[in-house]
Amino acid sequence: MSIQELSEQEIVRRNSLAALRERGIEPYPAAEYPVDGHTVEIKENFSDDAEPRQVCIAGRIMSRRIMGKASFMELQDSEGRIQVYISRDDLCPGEDKDMYNVVFKKLLDIGDFIGIKGFVFRTQMGEITVHAQEITLLSKSLRPLPIVKMKDGKAYDAFTDPEQRYRQRYVDLVVNKGVKDIFLKRTKMFNSMREFFNSHGYIEVDTPILQSIAGGAAARPFITHHNTLDIPLYLRIANELYLKRLIVGGFEGVYEFSRNFRNEGMDRTHNPEFTCMEIYVSYKDYNWMMNFTEQMLEKICLDVNGTTDVQVGDNVISFKAPFKRVTMAEAIKEFTGYDIEGKNEDELRQICKELHIETDASMGKGKLIDEIFGEKCEGNYIQPTFIIDYPIEMSPLTKRHRTNPELTERFELMVNGKELANAYSELNDPIDQYERFVEQMKLSEKGDDEAMIIDKDFIRALEYGMPPTSGMGIGMDRLAMLLTGQTTIQEVLLFPQMRPEKVKKAAENGEEQPAEE
Repeated sequence: MSIQELSEQEIVRRNSLAALRERGIEPYPAAEYPVDGHTVEIKENFSDDAEPRQVCIAGRIMSRRIMGKASFMELQDSEGRIQVYISRDDLCPGEDKDMYNVVFKKLLDIGDFIGIKGFVFRTQMGEITVHAQEITLLSKSLRPLPIVKMKDGKAYDAFTDPEQRYRQRYVDLVVNKGVKDIFLKRTKMFNSMREFFNSHGYIEVDTPILQSIAGGAAARPFITHHNTLDIPLYLRIANELYLKRLIVGGFEGVYEFSRNFRNEGMDRTHNPEFTCMEIYVSYKDYNWMMNFTEQMLEKICLDVNGTTDVQVGDNVISFKAPFKRVTMAEAIKEFTGYDIEGKNEDELRQICKELHIETDASMGKGKLIDEIFGEKCEGNYIQPTFIIDYPIEMSPLTKRHRTNPELTERFELMVNGKELANAYSELNDPIDQYERFVEQMKLSEKGDDEAMIIDKDFIRALEYGMPPTSGMGIGMDRLAMLLTGQTTIQEVLLFPQMRPEKVKKAAENGEEQPAEE
């Protein structure tokens, strides 16, 4: 980056960097700094009656008030902020006052990482404060943080533009209060779910991300190439078929938090790279899985938020079990007036036409029914609701319904108008499974690029015998949205997928540099 491309503030900070080194102060020291306290814990444990506690803390300078021989600053660490008092005479007990007059007042900046050794006291204004006796520069910040400034009742320099926030999440986490809390809750959510599964004796496993067949879901994959094997490979769209292989192999219950990739659209609830949890348990069916799922979600909600109610926009959603259960045919009849039971493809296409739902020639019965439900029904289910008993054409990996062979034993959990979880009584008849795959191939030949490919090794695994099994997948990013009250998936992904930054040519050397947004 050429000097002409630096802002005035960035030039000042680089000059300060050079001046610090001239004084023998290393701006990026390698030695360990002996932190023994954090801001929140220091405040919580402070007592006016106790002897002053000596502490060693570290963090960023977030504000300063320089007042002659004494100054205050605000230090931010991983937990929060605390005020620090700096006295020139305490910091520089000898004749040389440059550490205060030059280094602290002129060469340190907001955003710099520093270490403070001192003691804790309460100021006359009643604020718990660290009295600095020693300051150590730990890392010099060469770019100014976008700290919000107020003037005439208006906020300036606020870091609120969504594209900047998602692209520069490292800045967003520093300056925007509450962002870190979202991701701490996300971690609690994963831990709670893992504890729930482990308490039932189920085993966490890992399965391949690079797969020779993109199976386990109806989705368009990302394609790559393995140079050594000279074969195309797919980033996984789901891990279902591998987890079922483990059930064949004798595991009674397995689960995985899987990073999946689907080469599809991006919007407020979809990111091409996302996290899904899938679990498979032997000797269970979808009725058992519904009970298991609602118990799990109630526990997670309590662990993360301390209550089963969450506020998402204008809606208060209750995860208190049990959840309502509605068949797909009942849902469609309730919101459209049409009874889809027994309808063939032509009749369903006519229903779509009458409902003003766009279709194309590649859509079979399953896709047509899915379009009707998605367009007319899904958004109406705000409170957690199990939509059950899907038509067989929509569920190529699901066991036929025990009382109606035209349906399958499948449920999707709808919350806040979107699918959150998907589960089956798993199809374990290898002959039936092969025939379902063949039907999917016919859809592919009609132009459906999301239809499943025949996975012959999976069929072979089923031929060795898989016990009755129930499986469930849940979108972890969507669950995080619900538990943190967010309305866009980007808010719960640390680094959501973004378009590349526009580039401009550096005037001097022709190097490409990120353009300012």
